[in-house]
Amino acid sequence: MHLPRLTGLLVGFFVVSFHSASAAVGRFAQAADVGAPAIVGSTSYDPSVQHYRMSAGGTNMWGTTDQFHFAWNVMKGDFIVRARVEWIGQGVDPHRKAGWIARRSLDHDSAYVDACVHGGDGLTSLQYRREQGAETEQIVLPLTGGDVVQLERRGDSWTFSSARYGETFVSETLTGLDLGEEPLVGLFLCSHNAEVKEEAIFKDVRIIRPPKAGYVPYRDFIGAHLEILNVHTGKLEIVHSSPVQFEAPNWKPDGRTLILNISGQGPDRGKLKTFDLVTKEIADLYTGTIGRNNNDHVLTFDGTMLGVSIHTPGEDEGRSVVYKLPSTGGEPVRVTPRSPSYFHGWSPDAQWLVYTGGRKETPDATSDKYDIYKISADGGEEIRLTREGTLSDGPEFTPDGQWIYYNSTRSGLMQIWRMRPDGSDQRQVTDDAFNNWFPHVSPDGKWIVFLSYGQDVRPEEHPYYKHCYIRLMPIEGGPARVVAYVFGGQGTINVPSWSPDSTRIAFVSNSDGV
Repeated sequence: MHLPRLTGLLVGFFVVSFHSASAAVGRFAQAADVGAPAIVGSTSYDPSVQHYRMSAGGTNMWGTTDQFHFAWNVMKGDFIVRARVEWIGQGVDPHRKAGWIARRSLDHDSAYVDACVHGGDGLTSLQYRREQGAETEQIVLPLTGGDVVQLERRGDSWTFSSARYGETFVSETLTGLDLGEEPLVGLFLCSHNAEVKEEAIFKDVRIIRPPKAGYVPYRDFIGAHLEILNVHTGKLEIVHSSPVQFEAPNWKPDGRTLILNISGQGPDRGKLKTFDLVTKEIADLYTGTIGRNNNDHVLTFDGTMLGVSIHTPGEDEGRSVVYKLPSTGGEPVRVTPRSPSYFHGWSPDAQWLVYTGGRKETPDATSDKYDIYKISADGGEEIRLTREGTLSDGPEFTPDGQWIYYNSTRSGLMQIWRMRPDGSDQRQVTDDAFNNWFPHVSPDGKWIVFLSYGQDVRPEEHPYYKHCYIRLMPIEGGPARVVAYVFGGQGTINVPSWSPDSTRIAFVSNSDGV
């Protein structure tokens, strides 16, 4: 019998009261069974590893009715939700399902859309029911065995993106599905067999609020998460969150302290901070009072000195200039004679600094041309290292001092290049369909991580608040693999952020209202 909307809500309430909803679990307000499956499901959260573990029965999630376990929040407006799904055991039915779901209600026949992966045959599909009591439909992704699952809402459009961890997303979009102003959104699991309980673990769970409509870049900011990733094991955790935007973590040689800058609105904008990974305490890092730091701050290889880029009101037209100071804080000493200059790297012996400089090619030029420069740590004349007529940025020395890695648009898209410290022997390192920025070489000299945007971003830009990847490749070259799926961009990994033991990186992701 097809019940009217009001009665459907009462039925939904009856189902929840029969298998009563739990209290908050991790970041989810409630968890409960939907559709009264014979085997009661559950959700637990382990804060030590930031994982959710879910068990569930349920006959199916198809046709006109559903049975499954659900952990959810009421969410208004646009959002992005992402997780890695790990099945426990071989399973019984090849159609056991897990992923993200958004529903109008807790009714067993509610309108919904889900980002669904099957635990047996690897089917990955966007499933949906347009109206209460209607038949379920689906859009199958050209992918099997996806374990990274992302669902994004933009108005009445729903995009399911999935990947096998280490690979890039494939996506499909459903339009014209109205689930109301405040759908129930969360993780789900269904065993697809009334007599079987299945279990799954959800890792790297992220609930992301993009900027609101009308957002103006570099004027309006959203919140930030500080994340630590083991690039070899994939272990990922959020160690700090703030509603005020911060950026660009550097890892100090002690292995427990990070340096980052504050860029969001507020009294701390333009200041550097330290973050203690053990105590989780934040402290000021004094860089004088001459102006505002941006996200181009880099430690010497031995960690004793810090290079920064500072904007000083009334001087250099407020444009960025490179300074140096002790890594423990102090009065900054100017290094670059001209502006704008954006710092990116020290030579291993701390005798040279490499940076991006914007310079006019001729006195009557209307815009700056950005190239890579180096300069003595004591100042003096700068030495231009690139001059191809395109944008080059992000220079950084290798630990052995033999190469400078950087990114350049000279081949069309932004790609990773390298050259000798005197600017000779310039070679392209990456050649793919992404815009690749900010190569960072591991302290042991074996690996490079870098930020990759899609072609929805112009090659010469690295904006805030976009879908992007952090990718890893061997220093000698070869295929790059995805190690982090990120909503961020500018400020995510602008500066060297490897741990001293070359196993982890620190980076920043973004979400409104964190």
